[in-house]
Amino acid sequence: MKPTVILVHGAFAESSSWNDVIDALLAEGYDVIAAANPLRGIGPDAAQTTDVVRSVEGPVVLVGHSYGGSVITNVDRSAGDIRGLVFVAGFAPDTDDSAATLSGRVAGSTLGETLEFVDLGEHGRDMYIAQDKYHSQFCADLPEAQAAQMAVTQRPVTESALGESSGPDPLWKDIPSWFIYGERDKNIPAGSHAYMAERAGSRRTLEIKGASHVVGMSHPAETAQLILEAARAAELVDA
Repeated sequence: MKPTVILVHGAFAESSSWNDVIDALLAEGYDVIAAANPLRGIGPDAAQTTDVVRSVEGPVVLVGHSYGGSVITNVDRSAGDIRGLVFVAGFAPDTDDSAATLSGRVAGSTLGETLEFVDLGEHGRDMYIAQDKYHSQFCADLPEAQAAQMAVTQRPVTESALGESSGPDPLWKDIPSWFIYGERDKNIPAGSHAYMAERAGSRRTLEIKGASHVVGMSHPAETAQLILEAARAAELVDA
């Protein structure tokens, strides 16, 4: 049975960031859900994605970009038949890891220098990437006009979400995983991605030369092919 592919976007992006990948998956006959990630914190965000998984009949492959990787890692494993995880420039935290500690594990992240904050009172602060720095920081390998639109439509993440510790039951410890990331990722350095992929026992790890943090947008064909590999491996479980 073909699995349903659930795509979870990360911080400073939104669901349309998956559009080209979605087209490739639909063309191969897969059901796809691009989940809306609230970006409020690992606990509530994972709970919402867990509800999406519960709504699906049959096997599921979860795909997470950036902070979305932390979210899929923390989905309740009892929610459904989760057969694969794909990390697209995504965090794969272990228990008590945070996005902040993982991105800082290897030198090279310049995200902190580009952030602007909105005070939410008792709810902390929202973080955005400054619009005039968005292209060079987030998506340097996309056209300037596209980056300008993305800077305007970016979804903020709470400051606390990126500092929050991951939960006690990371799915990648016993569910097969695949990783793809960009050589020139300025949010999460390539060395951090490589470390997480090796730790997770990744079945295939692709570092895309010259690619930015939005490798799923600038290299949708390679990203879709890796997701399809994970989906076909999930199908083989029934064979």
